[in-house]
Amino acid sequence: MKRILSGIFAAAFALGASAAQAQDKPPLKIGGILDMSSLYADITGPGSETAAKMAVEDFGGEVLGRKIQVLAADHLNKADLAANIARDILDNQGVEMIYDVAASATALAAGEIAKARNKIIIFNGPGSIRLTNEACGPYTVHYVFDTFAQANVTGLAAVKSGLDTWFFLTADYAFGQDLEKDTSNVVVKTGGKVLGNVRHPLNTSDFSSFLLQAQASKAKVIGLANAGGDTVNAIKQSAEFGIMKGGQKLSPLLAFVTDIDSIGLETAQGLLLAEAFYWDLNDDTRAFSKRFAERMKRPPTSAQAGVYSSVTHYLKAVKAAGTTDSAAVMKVMKETPINDFFAKNGKIREDGRMTHDMYLFEVKKPSESKGRWDDYKLLATVPGNEAFQSLEQSRCPLVKK
Repeated sequence: MKRILSGIFAAAFALGASAAQAQDKPPLKIGGILDMSSLYADITGPGSETAAKMAVEDFGGEVLGRKIQVLAADHLNKADLAANIARDILDNQGVEMIYDVAASATALAAGEIAKARNKIIIFNGPGSIRLTNEACGPYTVHYVFDTFAQANVTGLAAVKSGLDTWFFLTADYAFGQDLEKDTSNVVVKTGGKVLGNVRHPLNTSDFSSFLLQAQASKAKVIGLANAGGDTVNAIKQSAEFGIMKGGQKLSPLLAFVTDIDSIGLETAQGLLLAEAFYWDLNDDTRAFSKRFAERMKRPPTSAQAGVYSSVTHYLKAVKAAGTTDSAAVMKVMKETPINDFFAKNGKIREDGRMTHDMYLFEVKKPSESKGRWDDYKLLATVPGNEAFQSLEQSRCPLVKK
């Protein structure tokens, strides 16, 4: 009996010691650098933080015996602040992976900090193609969309349908400039013409002078190379000017379901737009979106759905690699296909681009919608190898040619 009790006590002690050791391990921290309060807050912001937390919860809350913590900080759409946050969370707070970063100028700044420290950074909200071209890094992943794919999917469809003269209304920073450039290339290559452009400051409230220039161009399409609140304001004010009633089409080159909800179907009906995700595509997208909506009271944007998918992919890679070492984890991430509600046969290439299907949607008429958030009808599914820039075109120094 003494021997039995002794064995029980020894086993209990061993289990207690093991649990104590697990508790002694520092948590695995992942950090979001987000727009929590400005014009991209609906696209990413609190919804991206929620999506990351859902991914961690669904994964089980820990990996390699370490609890997983989700941090989030507001970069206020300032590149210098994004860089300072990245520096602080990596150097002082022990963050091992950065997610989202929500805007191109802020992403480019934070990306350089992560690159210098050999840390993984996954971009979900930013769009600039530079992130997988000149600014690529061995531990950089561009997950959801980029300016090339947005231009390729939307611009190509528009020109082929006869909308072959364009004027661009462009947000004057990295994302807007890249989106205009990439769409212009598609328009010209497909046989269309670019009649002009005008640049506007980020977070513009009054678009009247810019819209008058676009209207005067007589272009068949006014391409909106902006996002978030800027896109919403431009479309609403164009309706006030009667631009669409006058026969010109507006093409938001990056728009999200939250933007269409803000604009309203009466004004937004007929818009063509490219998206990486839509909540009502299939049973899997609807199931995730229902869970997300229980917390956020609305469906996720493509950026927020991408946060869940990418955080899950990262954590699976950490578990498989048996370490959080960036090189080992990234190797697994690039070798492992992504198959979930967000992407089918997704693949992270050597330049960091995650290729997946993109979708061309038309915004429904009010009479076609069954209720709030029932905003899109699917026109086309574009395979990832057709939607995104090819490796042969890449300017990423990591790509072997």
